[in-house]
Amino acid sequence: MRSFGSPILCCLSLLGAVLMGQPAEAASVTLRVMLWGPQAESPRRPDAPPVARYHPEHGDDFILDRSTPTPLLRFEDSQEVWVLQPQPGPRGDTIYRNDIGQPVLRATKLGGLTLFTVDNPDGAAAALGGEAGTLRPAPFMSPNLLFQRMYQASARASRAAQRVIPFLAIDDATPETATLLADTATVTAEAITKVSHQANGKIMLTRVVKVMLARGRKPDATLNQGALTVIYAPEVGMLGRPSSERIVRLIVK
Repeated sequence: MRSFGSPILCCLSLLGAVLMGQPAEAASVTLRVMLWGPQAESPRRPDAPPVARYHPEHGDDFILDRSTPTPLLRFEDSQEVWVLQPQPGPRGDTIYRNDIGQPVLRATKLGGLTLFTVDNPDGAAAALGGEAGTLRPAPFMSPNLLFQRMYQASARASRAAQRVIPFLAIDDATPETATLLADTATVTAEAITKVSHQANGKIMLTRVVKVMLARGRKPDATLNQGALTVIYAPEVGMLGRPSSERIVRLIVK
């Protein structure tokens, strides 16, 4: 009976014949690629700092804060801080989604980062730009600063709608809850501004007469008879308020 020998030995013998005459370094590289695929040649990017600034190929620069279990992201031209939920993706990637399930970032196991936006739904590679300051909010806020943030949010929403939209806090704030209350007001103003930039946005905003900020068990938003009620939940920290995108969907539906 004829013996064909080990398939692995045959493969290695063939590779050796193909690579004969090549420099040792080139032969080693080619063999590695043939055995394990092109991914074997992908250099691993240096580890990024926990809080860093990134420059995407298209779109605005952003800061990513991965110093907490729930990563935070803020575009440099925006006041809103996005709270992201990491989920495992294909090929060992990590997908970071917002509170309505939209993918915002994809991180590869080699350190690459891709940003997804409305203008770039297929993603844009983002390059590390260097360290940045944390996006984590201060644990406490004074009554005076809370009043200023509420006033600024109302003023911004009113400019977007071209009429006065008052912001009212239903529950008394404490130093511990004031930070999240102020952030909820900022995010709501961001949502109203986004709606105003859409086609027929001013018409859709006629549904919003006032904004009510109420404390609850979980973040939510409702719109009833002109009252946009946005619920924040201090017990779950930054996860305890809806994103601007979630509020936008409520207004325009």
